[in-house]
Amino acid sequence: MSDVLRIDRQGAAHVLTLARPDKMNALSADLVEALIAALDQAEAADASLIVLKGEGRNFSAGFDFGNWQEQSEGDLLLRFVRIETLLQRLAASPCLTLGLAHGRNFGAGVDLLGACKWRVSAPDATFRMPGLKFGLVLGTRRYAALVGVERARTVLEQAATFTAEEALRDGFASRLAAPQDWPQIEREALDAASALSRESRVQLYAALSAETPDTDLARLVRSAAQPGLKDRVAAYLQAR
Repeated sequence: MSDVLRIDRQGAAHVLTLARPDKMNALSADLVEALIAALDQAEAADASLIVLKGEGRNFSAGFDFGNWQEQSEGDLLLRFVRIETLLQRLAASPCLTLGLAHGRNFGAGVDLLGACKWRVSAPDATFRMPGLKFGLVLGTRRYAALVGVERARTVLEQAATFTAEEALRDGFASRLAAPQDWPQIEREALDAASALSRESRVQLYAALSAETPDTDLARLVRSAAQPGLKDRVAAYLQAR
């Protein structure tokens, strides 16, 4: 439990709720570290299912730009690296991972949903990934693996907003369901996760994985390490 993340342990299920509703659950450094620690704890406790959801009006607004002017380019780079670390830990988890998204979601918040194995969207949800507007390559390959290269290029070049229906059509969302139906989906996910032993899940997920963690991290670092990161962020925020 922390001020920014609620953890509800329900037997073999660990429900992680992003708890910064006043900031649209933006990913602060503290929240990212709390999520990484919660994943470690869930796996150490031999959890079968990890559920991610957001408190308030949306799932996550992505990277928290609060007080970014006071941080060095090195500080910002480290924060992006820790987000990539979180995404990789989530994508490689031996647990079945269920993301439940609603409201308006942006950037790394969209990537967080995309790293889950079951990705459920409320019908009213929208998604946008504007990271390339300030030169950041984060979650790009994983998104393309879900929706296809051509669709990913179109969406990311334009930093286009896409709806829940489009997310389902493209394969980014695996299911649409209103929040009142989410408890039933959580039960279905727990049943599915519990039907296999931990070792069977590990072998299945490894066989199906298209993850390239070292390459993804290298691409992120190369993009973020280009001189002038803070200037690019400033231009993006001003245009937004």
